[in-house]
Amino acid sequence: MEEFFFQLMLILFSARLLGELAARVKIPSVIGELFAGILIGPSLLNWIQPTEIIKILAEIGIVLLLFEVGLETEIARLAKTGLKPLIVAVGGVVIPFVLGFIVSYQFFQLDLLVSLFIASTLTATSIGITVRVLTDLKRQTSDESQIVLGAAVIDDIIGIILLSMVYEFSISGGVNLPNVGKIILFILLFLILAPIAAKCIASLIKYYDAKSEIPGLVPTSIVTLILFFGWIAHKVGAPELLGGFAAGLALSKQFYLPVGSLRKFLDFDEEFSKKVEKKMKPIVHLFAPIFFVTVGLSLNLREIQWDSTFVWFLSISILIVAIIGKFASGFLLLKENKWIKWAVGLAMIPRGEVGLIFAEVGLNNKILNNELYAAMIIVIAITTIFTPIGMRYFYSMKNNELKNK
Repeated sequence: MEEFFFQLMLILFSARLLGELAARVKIPSVIGELFAGILIGPSLLNWIQPTEIIKILAEIGIVLLLFEVGLETEIARLAKTGLKPLIVAVGGVVIPFVLGFIVSYQFFQLDLLVSLFIASTLTATSIGITVRVLTDLKRQTSDESQIVLGAAVIDDIIGIILLSMVYEFSISGGVNLPNVGKIILFILLFLILAPIAAKCIASLIKYYDAKSEIPGLVPTSIVTLILFFGWIAHKVGAPELLGGFAAGLALSKQFYLPVGSLRKFLDFDEEFSKKVEKKMKPIVHLFAPIFFVTVGLSLNLREIQWDSTFVWFLSISILIVAIIGKFASGFLLLKENKWIKWAVGLAMIPRGEVGLIFAEVGLNNKILNNELYAAMIIVIAITTIFTPIGMRYFYSMKNNELKNK
């Protein structure tokens, strides 16, 4: 137990220290937190391994982070984006999947299952990395942020469905369409019903908060609600983070139910919404850095065969596909001004924790060998680290051009 306390202390301290250093040199703090994981993890100092309990804390961190995103999401603005997130998400899945499969299967002549798995891994988008970067750059309420948020959520759903299909294919040699259809149906029902249920439960929290005689009812109850919805999301086959997002969405000031008789009872006043936000922010800011450090801990750069020509050729090829495939989803498919196209394209690139999940599943089920796993780790690491730097440079360039006009 004392070893875990030391590890947790080290994670929080290094995340804060390197996050602060990154912010002082005008780099998104998430870069510092990612490098903290690389520094203290297996890649360099090897002080900490990504144990199961650390991964659980990291999972709580991403679920809470997505709660905060949902809390700050403007429903009206998200609705105004219309089909744009869907267009970006579908493009961001189809383009890298097709290109990744062609490169793997045709150019490198890998097995069909391996090629399908690599192509599926490239469809992932790390919503956690993207949201944190946009927040660091104070662009979390921008038009492009709303498009990216919707697209990344849809990407995660499609990614989970693809992963389950490829995994099933690896076991049985075929895909059971009724099972896939059942997963899709459960996810859609969850996305429709969860915010309404969360709104009802949160109304009770507001009522009893006024009557409680001991402090802390709001943060305790809200965290309980978030974790409960994360658990339900997992049970229906959706990513746990969607549970946090749904709870945050229901508690946001802009959310309302279109049922006249229930609206008065279930709509929150602005004061309570601000209270929820104030009470939850310290908890989110405690757990979220654990998630980003854990992403760095999971990138074991010592496992990469740096002298392997095959690994480098494959990595470079897949990396090009990974960047072009996601960038094209925003730049080519959206009918927006060039700034929004560039921003959306860049924001969709990082694979982060979602890509790592795919890679780990592939390695553990012997779909990927060590060389292929190393190639995927290189791609995931570069796209994860490249995006915050690239987006900061992009917004700096945009601001300079607008000032000069």
